Amino acid sequence: MKANIQPNMLSTCNTCVTSSTFTPTHTYTHTDTHSRARGMKNLQVLNLLPILALVNLFIKISGSVSLHPELTGPDKAFLGSKVAFQCIAPNSSLPVTYKLMKDGLTFARVVQVDQPALFFLKVAATFEGLYRCEAKTREGTGLSNSIRLSVVIPPSFTSVTSEPSPPVAFEGSRIVLICDVKNGSHLSYMWFFNKEKIKSSTSLLHSTGNRLVMENVTPQHAGYYYCMAWSSVEDKSRFSSSTEVNVEVKIHVSTPRISFSISKEGASYHANVTCWSSRGTPPVNFTLLVDDKEMTSVTATESLAATFPVTIKPDLKNTTQCRVKTEVQELMSEPVTLEVVPVGGDVKVEVEHLYRADSKLATTRLSCKVSRGTFPYVSWLLNDSVLPLTTHVDSCVQPVLPHYALVDHRQTLILNKLGPEESGYYRCKARDSYDDSGAWVESAAILVQVTDKLLNSMPRPTTSTETPPSKKHILYIQMSYQLPLQCIMSCSFSSTEVFMSTIEVITIIFCCTLLLILAVVVAFGYRMLHREQAHAHFATTNPSLNIIPLSALTSRSGGRQ
Repeated sequence: MKANIQPNMLSTCNTCVTSSTFTPTHTYTHTDTHSRARGMKNLQVLNLLPILALVNLFIKISGSVSLHPELTGPDKAFLGSKVAFQCIAPNSSLPVTYKLMKDGLTFARVVQVDQPALFFLKVAATFEGLYRCEAKTREGTGLSNSIRLSVVIPPSFTSVTSEPSPPVAFEGSRIVLICDVKNGSHLSYMWFFNKEKIKSSTSLLHSTGNRLVMENVTPQHAGYYYCMAWSSVEDKSRFSSSTEVNVEVKIHVSTPRISFSISKEGASYHANVTCWSSRGTPPVNFTLLVDDKEMTSVTATESLAATFPVTIKPDLKNTTQCRVKTEVQELMSEPVTLEVVPVGGDVKVEVEHLYRADSKLATTRLSCKVSRGTFPYVSWLLNDSVLPLTTHVDSCVQPVLPHYALVDHRQTLILNKLGPEESGYYRCKARDSYDDSGAWVESAAILVQVTDKLLNSMPRPTTSTETPPSKKHILYIQMSYQLPLQCIMSCSFSSTEVFMSTIEVITIIFCCTLLLILAVVVAFGYRMLHREQAHAHFATTNPSLNIIPLSALTSRSGGRQ
């Protein structure tokens, strides 16, 4: 029966359902189907609720992450200066709330309608730290990049300290200068020596940080030093300079020496003993020892010499020494015999000729020899007239006239030129230097004269002299060329140091002659050997030639005779 139902019949039935002309059984079936459909729909909605919650959370999270604020500002700033941080959150909806955070804590807040947000700060010491910017909108919140701000304190109250303190040391020691800054950070340093910048370091002077180190100091390191400290922020710098400090380098004292002079007061004799050093830095302490006994000490603060008065007796020997003492040294002088012997006995003049290498006479030296006396005062006479040679008794060398000079405390007379004006009778006389009223002792006169015969030739090793009836010695020497005074003498004059003696000249001539003879012999032998080799070579290369022996030639020539 169901298979024969037509479509128009189903529609008629439906019409009936809608008009409520249906049986009770048909009504029950329609209500149950509608309830089941609604239950299934509610179940689907419940299943979608977790998904919708996740989507909503994702939307919120996506809105928060999408904020990427950017923070710009300085990374260094001077203490007390004004700086600005700028924060901007591009592509964000308004309004935006910005917070400037330092080390994770809120530092400043601003509600901004128009972007960007600016945070103005007057830098204090506590402002140093890590800064971030937080931007917040209705969609979410975002954190910016971080900037670490360093607070730069300009240098002030700069000074120089030293090791050792004060900066005084002996040569060869080590001195360190330190540039101290009471207030300041991020510092750099420069050093100046005698107001000039120290540009480079050497093995003996180098800078490290705020220290200037001088190794093995010398007197050249002495002078005035100061330092300059500075801090920089971008293209701005703040400077602070110290005052100058004086670095002193002391020189080690040299071995002391002794000199003395004698004075006479009535029948008493007094010696002024001087202890002195040629180099060193005062103050130094000098101690005089006589016969190994300490007599007295003196501290010299402005010089390197000290004088001690000592009472002495004639013909009595005393051994004196000086001791010099500094902070790091203690040295003794060589012992010197302090003795006073009155001038007396025989006095004579000795003459010595000094020649150049070309056998030309350079100068003539006259020495006054006093047989007895420790402190003679010598005067020279030419033709019984005292030579106007003004010099102090303790002077080593004193030029007087163009052609005269004195050495060895006036006991030696140098004749730098010998002409008619300088020719004549020379003699010397001596007395005690400490007694102006003492008696003189005189030498015999010696005639110094020029001869043309000896003008251009070296005389014999022995001096030609003759004794006239008046017992005055006559000395013949050649005329010399005038030479600069400093070329022919020194304070401790020695003929072996400046000129060659006659024996040395003879020795050199003999050696040169011997070398010449040896050269001739060698040349002759070499020539003979070369001739024999040439002869042998000629005979070998020309065997057809008849070589006649030398003996045959000799016999033939003899036969002809």
